[in-house]
Amino acid sequence: MTLATKSRTKPSFDNGTLSQRVRDHLLHAILSNRLPPGAHLQEEVIAAQLGISRAPVREALRLLAAEDLVTIAPRRGAIVTSLSPKEFLEVYQVREGLEGLAIRLAVPRLTDADLQALRQLHRQMTDYVRQGDVDRFFQANAAFHALIVDGSGNERLRAFYRQLMNQMRRYRMRSLGLRGGMERSLTEHAAILDAIERKDAVDAAQLMAEHIQIPQRILQAAPEEELVQIAVRRASSGPARARAPLRRRLRRP
Repeated sequence: MTLATKSRTKPSFDNGTLSQRVRDHLLHAILSNRLPPGAHLQEEVIAAQLGISRAPVREALRLLAAEDLVTIAPRRGAIVTSLSPKEFLEVYQVREGLEGLAIRLAVPRLTDADLQALRQLHRQMTDYVRQGDVDRFFQANAAFHALIVDGSGNERLRAFYRQLMNQMRRYRMRSLGLRGGMERSLTEHAAILDAIERKDAVDAAQLMAEHIQIPQRILQAAPEEELVQIAVRRASSGPARARAPLRRRLRRP
């Protein structure tokens, strides 16, 4: 599979940071899964499609390799990176650390406008769960977490988080399956939001850690060959299987 087989529209580029623009173009294709894990990226094909020389394409692939989104191997060329179950677990572990720090920094800094935005995103997630709209649920979910990370005020943390989420975003259905479905995720977000509104940074960080630990425990317990089946089975589960230990921590209004 190559980029040429996925798009017939030739994007336009200016003479500015050409390699960065090629990188952005390929990044969008990777994150949208038009170029899925394992896809081969052929310099000459991409260059011909974009109507440019191979040099900026080569540099763009190096930029993506530095972000762990592309693997450049001798005699094989560039390939969209796949995450093994072990690597997927490691990414979750790093995410737990980053988001725990982010929420501790963010809670005292979040404005009334930020809190209103978080409430609105949670309402949107609730609506999307009712509608069974997984795509829009994930968009609101990602925005909820990103707002908290942005609220930390730590630019280095934000940069690390963006890179990490670019690796995870392609596996969103697998991630959802590992955590038990949208209903369970929604309950966990409600508990996190409750702690944020109480200005309890310690509890918010603990709840965030528990939220991110759930798929980690499943990954650690399941043999590699069963991970896909587990993800499919859990993703198809209804509300009866979406029981979350965080539910009892929710405070009634």
